[in-house]
Amino acid sequence: MLGLGPLELILIVVVIALIFGARKLPELGKGMGQGIKEFKKEVRDPAGPDVKEVVVTDVPARPLDPQTTVTTEVTRSADGRVVETVTERDHRA
Repeated sequence: MLGLGPLELILIVVVIALIFGARKLPELGKGMGQGIKEFKKEVRDPAGPDVKEVVVTDVPARPLDPQTTVTTEVTRSADGRVVETVTERDHRA
């Protein structure tokens, strides 16, 4: 699995410090902490106190009316080449 020892953790912290700079690290930690806090809060109570519960009902499916029909015909010409003919018919008219 993911076994991170103390050396790997120190290396990760050093790389992050080099990328973001030492001044940005406290802001980065604060933002991550707030994000984790909000995530945990939403996992515990996803609806929240001011959100009403929405009931979703299933609507029975009905077949769709085809408006266009596409047919493909593959034939061989006299010289042996394969010819593909695509025909599209519109039923709305």
